[in-house]
Amino acid sequence: MVYVSELKTKLGLATASVEGGALTGFRFIGQKYCPQKTENWIQMPTHPVFRQLEAWLESYFAGRNPVPDFVLNPQGTVFQKKVWKVLLRIPYGEITTYGKIAGQLTAREGQDSMSARAVGGAVGHNPISLLIPCHRVVGANGGLTGYAGGLDRKTALLRLEGANPQQTGTLPKIRMRSSRGFYDAVF
Repeated sequence: MVYVSELKTKLGLATASVEGGALTGFRFIGQKYCPQKTENWIQMPTHPVFRQLEAWLESYFAGRNPVPDFVLNPQGTVFQKKVWKVLLRIPYGEITTYGKIAGQLTAREGQDSMSARAVGGAVGHNPISLLIPCHRVVGANGGLTGYAGGLDRKTALLRLEGANPQQTGTLPKIRMRSSRGFYDAVF
């Protein structure tokens, strides 16, 4: 059973979904790539995961780097999930590029090459915005390319975190671990 709730954020209304006790979606209202078949979803704003998500959002928008105390379980292809796992490892306040993610996955998978465009497609279809931080990915030149929630939101999120996408010479390598640990994800 999928439960759903609408949540207010400092960047507008969002819809969250929970299935099997795990967060499966968090999207701003009107953003690209929203689920189509939602008629059987049950409104339950009192679900414990939504309460925990509200606390996480409050902390995040207060400028802190909270670690959620609930499980993330985004639904997607095997490739998309690999990309989303890399996104989880981009430290708060830092950015990387689609090409660097492609390079990291290429090395990890033992492949000859991978398209940054394919990575961009997976990043764009991230069903759990903010918590799986797709907003921390920029173009090769530091440009704010694409964000399913809109470039205004991406800009606001990067400013909140203190990231400067125009400093292309200082783009960090993707760290595999951070001092704050990893999100609890089942994918």
